[in-house]
Amino acid sequence: MTGHAEAAASPWLVSARWDLFTFGGSAALALGLLALGQATGALAGDAPPWLFFAGVVFVDVAHVWSTAYRVYLDPAERGRRPGLYLGIPLAAWVLGVLLHSAGPGVFWRALAYLAVWHFVRQQYGWVNLYRRRETGLTELDGWLDATAIYTATLWPLLYWHAHLPRSFAWFLQGDFFPGLPRGVADALWVPNLAIAAAFVARQIWRAARGLRPSAGKLLVWATTWACWHGGIAFFDSDYAFTATNVFIHGIPYLAYVHHWGRRRFAAEIVGFRRRDEPAAGPLGATSQTELLRPQTPAVAALFRPGRVLLYMAPLVAVAFAEEWFWDRLVWHDNPMLFPGPDLFPGGEALSLLVPLLALPQATHYALDAWIWRLRPENPSLREQLGL
Repeated sequence: MTGHAEAAASPWLVSARWDLFTFGGSAALALGLLALGQATGALAGDAPPWLFFAGVVFVDVAHVWSTAYRVYLDPAERGRRPGLYLGIPLAAWVLGVLLHSAGPGVFWRALAYLAVWHFVRQQYGWVNLYRRRETGLTELDGWLDATAIYTATLWPLLYWHAHLPRSFAWFLQGDFFPGLPRGVADALWVPNLAIAAAFVARQIWRAARGLRPSAGKLLVWATTWACWHGGIAFFDSDYAFTATNVFIHGIPYLAYVHHWGRRRFAAEIVGFRRRDEPAAGPLGATSQTELLRPQTPAVAALFRPGRVLLYMAPLVAVAFAEEWFWDRLVWHDNPMLFPGPDLFPGGEALSLLVPLLALPQATHYALDAWIWRLRPENPSLREQLGL
């Protein structure tokens, strides 16, 4: 395992290969699918079932469930803040029931804006992590970094609001507030470009003075700018939005949870061996590994080298199950993907069921405000991430 001093000297979050593959690869996949859609005419229609299955089920919903590895399947973490980890889903479900009882549109609008903020903040979070790897930063750099990544995401959202309705929606048509004048987005287009240009110019200026800019930070910003502007503003297409929205969000998250798990559980096993003495008595020292094994959470087995597919399998399984319930109980859109009888709960039952089905997303959105903070409230996280 890389030592803390060695890791701190690296400009990458994990390694050059990991970072480039995770952030660059997910963006290349998204933009490649965009080019494929342009070439085949798929941009003119809704996201096809294969894209929905690959993007929404395998990536988007699966990454939501990966929060369980970080929190609920880690006994030490789960026991550290039980009030927070039990209270968040309970509060989210109760609030969801109240919102849905006031009207399905009220519920979906609230969930859509919570999701949007989560997506925006995640891109800022990546940039902020890379900033920790840089030296010689000033207040100007901090302002430019934050402004550049926020405008890369918020201007396309502003454009979306100013051009409602679009051929796509976050969850369903009508979940965003209408009525924003188109002139607002148009007037901010030039400032949007100016901020992007200033950000790039600042990185060039730093490089010219021997202050190595963060390649990872630039990669996250550039791919975010391209995918958010392309998928939301430049194309009015459900296919384009799906392709550019889910992959650059979900794949890096899944990869980083896996990176966290590799370090988290490897460090724990090594730590037990370092502290414990060989067992005395008839078992002898050879039983040491056997004695340690029960103290290691069962989920640790999923993070051993070469088990990425084993890590992904439970996430895909529960994601499929969740989407099956959504389709059979609520949407009734994809009987070929989710076979089975159509079920039609009544209005009162839906006000209980819909917030329950949305609970993984709502919990994921809310908990991300706590579980990845590199602050005293997460005392072991910096070491677990190698930062």
